[in-house]
Amino acid sequence: MIITHDHADHCHGIDELRAISQTLGKPVPFYGRADVLERLRRRFGYIFKSASFYRAVGEAVEVGSELTFGGAQIRFVDQPHGGITSLGLRIDIGSRSLAYAIDFNELTDDMRTLYEGVDVWVSDCLSRRPHPTHTHLDAVLGWAEEMKVGQLYLSHLNNSMDYTTLVDELPSWAAPAHDGLEIEL
Repeated sequence: MIITHDHADHCHGIDELRAISQTLGKPVPFYGRADVLERLRRRFGYIFKSASFYRAVGEAVEVGSELTFGGAQIRFVDQPHGGITSLGLRIDIGSRSLAYAIDFNELTDDMRTLYEGVDVWVSDCLSRRPHPTHTHLDAVLGWAEEMKVGQLYLSHLNNSMDYTTLVDELPSWAAPAHDGLEIEL
């Protein structure tokens, strides 16, 4: 489990990982920045500690700049998200690549370098208008073109971003993400 940041809409389903932990027979590794993991430990202490009845569900694992997982190389970048940062990532497996950039409001040089030329970019795109903590449609489309992204999927859309309208108006290399979407690299 890669923890991008500790906002409620991204981590308050943490209890649902108990079944996965029980199936694995061990705690689920939670990869994230040290400060984020510490805040999760304070908020959800019971998740990281074994008790007489329940075994620990998660194990905090601090990430640096990269991680190897199976045959995939995962590289990380800190993204501005209002007054905090969120964790963006690029996954390279074989000759294919995917970037995941959720909850950010501007594209930094480090992000641009990491996401440049990816085959698939899953990007935050809250609305059509600029927002102080999230990016917006025109910005994401422009950045994707500049970075020569192969396929763009828009995510973290608010309810002003109508799926059918977006499908009709987006270029062929962009689409709104949706529940159940599977991306194969």
